[in-house]
Amino acid sequence: MKTITSPSGEVETVTVRRTESSDAEQICELVSPTTAAVFGRVNVIYLLEKANLAVTLSTEKNRIVAHAAFLDHPIGDLVDQASWEEFLQTHFNGPTFTPLNTLFLHLFVAQSSFSVESAKEIIRTVFSAITELEYICLVTPYSNCLEPALEGIFQCMPCVNEGIQCAAFVCNRHNHCPRLHVRKARVDDHDDITVLLAEQTKALASSYGPYFLADLIEAQDEANHVAVCESEEIAVGFMSVSSEVNLKLLNQCFELSPFDGLLKKNTVDQTKDLEQPQQNKPTEEDTKTTPEIPQTQVKGKELSQMPDVEGPEDGSECSAGISRASCDMSEAEPIRAHTKDCTQSNVGSEPAQSPNAFCIQLFAIDKRFEMRSVDFLPYVFNVFPERDFCIISVPKLDPEFPLLQTFLRAVPRPFSSLPQELYIFHRSGLLKTLQIRVPLCDDKAAVQRLVQNLNLQEALMEDLDMFLKARRDPDGTPIHAFVAEVIKQIVGIVIIRNEQDIEYIRANYNIENFVYFSHCQLEEHGQLCHFVLNPTFQHYAKHILKETLRLAHKSCLYYPVYPTYLTQKQISHNASTYYLTAALKCMVPVYPRRQIIYPLEELGINAPSTQITRQQVPYALNHINRKLTMEPKVNVNARIVVVGASDTGLAFLETLVFCPHLRFNNLTLISTHGLPDCCGADSTTFLTTSYCYSERDYALLSLRSWVNVVTGKMMAIDRAAKHVQVSEGGIVPYDHLVLCTGQQYQIPCPTGIDISKWSLMSQVLDKPRRRKYSGQVPSSFFTLNDQHDCTQAYNWLQKNFVKQDGNAVVYGDSIDMYTCVEKLLCLGVRGSRIHVVYTSADEPHSSFNNSAVDQAVSSALQKKEVHVHHNCLLAQLNDGQHPEPLTAVSFTTDGPPLRLECAVFFNFSCKGVDFDAFKAINDAYLVFDGRLVIDTTFHTNDCVIRAAGPLTKYSRRYYADQWSHADFNSKEVGQELASVLLPFFDPTLEMPANPAPDVDRLIPIHTQPKIRGGRLPGGYSYLHVTKPSLYTTIAPSADRSGREMVTGHVETGNYFHLQFNTHGLLEGFTCLSYKTLPVSNYLCLYGKNQLLLNHLYERFDEGLVYDLYSYFREMWCMAIFHDRFGDFEQEVRQIMESTTKVQLDQDSLSIPKLAEKMVDNTWVVPKEPGLYLNQIFEKTEGPDALKRSVLDYLKYNRYHLPMYAQPRLL
Repeated sequence: MKTITSPSGEVETVTVRRTESSDAEQICELVSPTTAAVFGRVNVIYLLEKANLAVTLSTEKNRIVAHAAFLDHPIGDLVDQASWEEFLQTHFNGPTFTPLNTLFLHLFVAQSSFSVESAKEIIRTVFSAITELEYICLVTPYSNCLEPALEGIFQCMPCVNEGIQCAAFVCNRHNHCPRLHVRKARVDDHDDITVLLAEQTKALASSYGPYFLADLIEAQDEANHVAVCESEEIAVGFMSVSSEVNLKLLNQCFELSPFDGLLKKNTVDQTKDLEQPQQNKPTEEDTKTTPEIPQTQVKGKELSQMPDVEGPEDGSECSAGISRASCDMSEAEPIRAHTKDCTQSNVGSEPAQSPNAFCIQLFAIDKRFEMRSVDFLPYVFNVFPERDFCIISVPKLDPEFPLLQTFLRAVPRPFSSLPQELYIFHRSGLLKTLQIRVPLCDDKAAVQRLVQNLNLQEALMEDLDMFLKARRDPDGTPIHAFVAEVIKQIVGIVIIRNEQDIEYIRANYNIENFVYFSHCQLEEHGQLCHFVLNPTFQHYAKHILKETLRLAHKSCLYYPVYPTYLTQKQISHNASTYYLTAALKCMVPVYPRRQIIYPLEELGINAPSTQITRQQVPYALNHINRKLTMEPKVNVNARIVVVGASDTGLAFLETLVFCPHLRFNNLTLISTHGLPDCCGADSTTFLTTSYCYSERDYALLSLRSWVNVVTGKMMAIDRAAKHVQVSEGGIVPYDHLVLCTGQQYQIPCPTGIDISKWSLMSQVLDKPRRRKYSGQVPSSFFTLNDQHDCTQAYNWLQKNFVKQDGNAVVYGDSIDMYTCVEKLLCLGVRGSRIHVVYTSADEPHSSFNNSAVDQAVSSALQKKEVHVHHNCLLAQLNDGQHPEPLTAVSFTTDGPPLRLECAVFFNFSCKGVDFDAFKAINDAYLVFDGRLVIDTTFHTNDCVIRAAGPLTKYSRRYYADQWSHADFNSKEVGQELASVLLPFFDPTLEMPANPAPDVDRLIPIHTQPKIRGGRLPGGYSYLHVTKPSLYTTIAPSADRSGREMVTGHVETGNYFHLQFNTHGLLEGFTCLSYKTLPVSNYLCLYGKNQLLLNHLYERFDEGLVYDLYSYFREMWCMAIFHDRFGDFEQEVRQIMESTTKVQLDQDSLSIPKLAEKMVDNTWVVPKEPGLYLNQIFEKTEGPDALKRSVLDYLKYNRYHLPMYAQPRLL
């Protein structure tokens, strides 16, 4: 919060923030004739879309006081935006302006009474936020004078050419936000420094004594230095640096081979490098004028792949090798990357090498000056002229501070338990001579050296050749290439193409969350093809992308990430399955959009364009535009470990990953089989699905790009050391642990009863207590829980069973039994070879909660001659003999015992918590009461361990034992879990207040439906959607309130059953069809009122709806299936709340509030309530507002909904 004062003495408290699109209306109101005289006619929305930085001053009531917009090129058409540097140098006498140190003011507006103070505050904020910025220019062709608020800030630059028709003004940093003076600390700085270190003083004093700070300042020597920065002769910042670094520990915990293990070669090694062949040296002209810059020779991948312990794209940050010779060398020398292992015990002790890094031990700075923290770096590098790297380690849970934005984060080694992050900065990063330019033919050799060890170096060089020869690729698409150069050495290269599929991107991804397409021409969209950058200059990555946009005249860049299982031939020639890691850090992931499944034959010419409806290879989309190039992300280093790749766990990770302003560096998933994103999963599954995630969804999200994946099972939790032990002995440390293992089918433990001695007269044993099976599991005994299990079973069946003799036994009591039988039948297994064996149940129940579906499945099994056995309990495998190979299984029943010849056994019984997970939880003393006990905020009895999903149950203090997460939609539960955790890391969210005791006793009720579907015997496609309920395992009662609606029959394969509640809301439905179901369309029907479904009650009663499948393929319902229909409904609710006011007893009520009073009988109306409300509604502004809203919705989404008539388009 800032305070500004008007000349008349009026005081206003304002917040300085980035401008949002919703501010445009208020900004337009501040535009005056004086504004137009300087900046010309301005389209505010267009300007906000193109501005690199837009800043607004607003009051607590969000009233805008002032606004300014800054771009990376001058106003208007005075000069091409890619050539303004030469223009200013030619026509004006001023300092050296570069794209790195200069921005241009394109608009400033303010309330007249606060204009002067507002302008100063905005300028100070901009200089403070952008550390490299030195000048803000105002070049205008409209006027030679500025408005009063800007006259005191900008200075006129003399024009050297009289013919130029414009004026230029400049604002210098040193007049508003000067760089801080850094000097050696003195003892008399002690009091000022103590204030800065107030929070840490007690902890430091307890470790080092009460006078540690004075001792630290007095003990400065060649190895230890203390610096302060001062403002107005007062120390406002403090930094203690030391050359004593534990390189052995750092190399053991971090991947430092790209930085030569932070070691320096000795003189002998340097001499050997000087004797390398001439082609490895720069030209003679370069060596005469160039100070030394570390050369990048990428040892690993330009675009990372996943190791056994899989990491996100950060894994290849350490792929760029860096090496630097001694500072005593006067000529630049390209040094090759070292390949030795820097983790050996002798690191740092070899006489042939010496340390090449110093560390920041203590650092503090006044919050007012924290954006100027980088002013320390030139000084500290000067006090250690022989060291090239500055490093700093920070606790993982500490929020990132501005100094770290300049540093490069080192990648931790797998299973490193060090609770700190390491950041590295190279001396060459201080250079400000970075230039982005178009490459020349003479640059090919330097680019080749830069990328010579990349996986895709050949593709990159081919694209560079095409650019140099024709500026186009073979299909005619324009190509743009740019190199990053520092003192005549190339340190990076970018290659982009014009994006040709922009309509597909707009229709399939939520890109409009970031871009207004109406303000971008088709040619302003580009696709990022290659991005290689020396890690030394990683902190300039966003600037390089910003310059790429400017020089190529683009507004947006897109980068697709394809699934790793695809080959290069399966995707477009200008994309790859690898990751441009340096660029991904600067981009935002874009959510995919749910697509309407169109009945193309019924729509005919009214169907959308084939550019929208055609199926493409799925990919995850990443994006950056001009607005995002100067918007920093908040880096979160907290180690968040998720155990279990369940729908709940994946939804939790998805929510964190797709926060556009946050970047989680340490997300880890522990899963038995890794991420479930394998190819062909939909065609090899034996299980039902919840439709939370499909194979295509995994490809569209690409969680692998952002999440470390540890393949293994959780074996133990050490709460004191805060780590998880996984199978094979790996240790995964955590700061926040999330358990989402769910429940799985467990291998049943046979009772061991010898059925040869069993008789009806024998005593019937009680149902045995569930035990863990400890014997050998036969190779043909399959317990299917995930797609990995299904794929293994599928491959085994194809090789050992389908074309051979023998029986298949399917054992259990769940719906998955039927999908398994259908898969066996589809594979060509005769029904007579399949035995369905139901376990004994305490209470008889239906697997489908629908008698028609039960009948259809039973008939299908009978028709296929599948054998069915009821109330069976597994007794023995192979009659108690060695279980491998499996040839027979025996069961006890209510009648005679059952023995079956068996070649393959499928188990769908004993669903519960995995034994290893239970043991880990129980041994860690987490409360387990049948399931893991949590509270309403997902906490276990350990405050840093949370849990969600079917693994959990609510604490008994809620008196809600009948409710658990298993009763709700797993994806919704995972998203809710993420929303509880996000306020700890997101500075834009407030921490929730502690709930009142009474409120804390209420469990949250989720609203999304429970979904289950799959392929059933008889070739049926099955879908069941129902409201979260306690009664999910029994059939609905006949006297259930509401209304049921059924069309079709199971025999004809067109059965459709709808269940409405008393208010006409659709609470559940069941589909059973011979045809493939458009599931994503049907899921949109849940919760909709029958009136919204085209007055379904009336039409059904009149006999107009004879087939619900045909009914929901009609054109009218396409808008309901649209992914933005929910937003439209919310807009309608807002209209009803704001525009339908009714005067009632001196109170103004909206129609929804009035309806509530009528329902509560607190307001009695003289006529039928519905008619009364309609009459009142017609007299308000509501009808007109609703009509406009409907037409805007259809117009804005016309590319998806062309089947609707619109005004002026008939």
